[in-house]
Formats: sequence, structure tokens, C-alpha cells
Amino acid sequence: MNALEIVLLYDCYGTMLTAKQREYIELRYNQDLSLGEIAEMMEVSRQAVHDNLTRTEALLRRMEENIGCVKRDMQTRRAVQEILDAATVLDASSDPAVLTQVQRIKAAVHTLEE
Repeated sequence: MNALEIVLLYDCYGTMLTAKQREYIELRYNQDLSLGEIAEMMEVSRQAVHDNLTRTEALLRRMEENIGCVKRDMQTRRAVQEILDAATVLDASSDPAVLTQVQRIKAAVHTLEE
């Protein structure tokens, strides 16, 4: 699993982790510290850091398999982009009624992005 996937999973499920798990993920993926640097900071072995991160990453993957928050978010983002692309095409219309609907679509999409 790559770092971006872990960060996305952490953003969605991080509050369900223990404080220690959150700290290790924060240090590794948000502060980009090496296993050795984390081990020194936490006063544990490099292997302990590795084991903790491996277990936590597996837990995050299981949460996603069971809940699907990140998958749904990605699907929503793709759908929103498709809606915006279609609205852009319609925006070239000279029909005032169509242009009014385009503005409504764009406003609705904007509320989703907030």
C-alpha cells in the first residue's frame, strides 16, 4: 500500500485508532520520518515501529473493506467531475433556461465541495 493510500485511509478512519497508532502514522506519513527516527523518538526498537505501522496499516485496510468511506468519496469525486464537465458543455448554450440550470448545477456542486 502506498503512502497516499495510507494518508487517505488515515484521514477517514484515524479517529478510530488508538493514540499510539495515530502518533506512529502521523510521524511516518505526515512528518515523513524514517523508522529509525521514530524509534529513537519513541524510545523503542526500529522493529517495534515497523510492527506497529504494519498492524495499523492492515487495520486501516480492514476498516476500508468493511466501511468503504474512501471508495465512496472517490466515486463521489468522479461523479462530481462528470457533472461539472457536462455543465461546461451546456454552458455554451444560448438558451437562457439552460444557462439558468447550468448555474444551479454548478452551485449545487460547489456545496458538495465545501
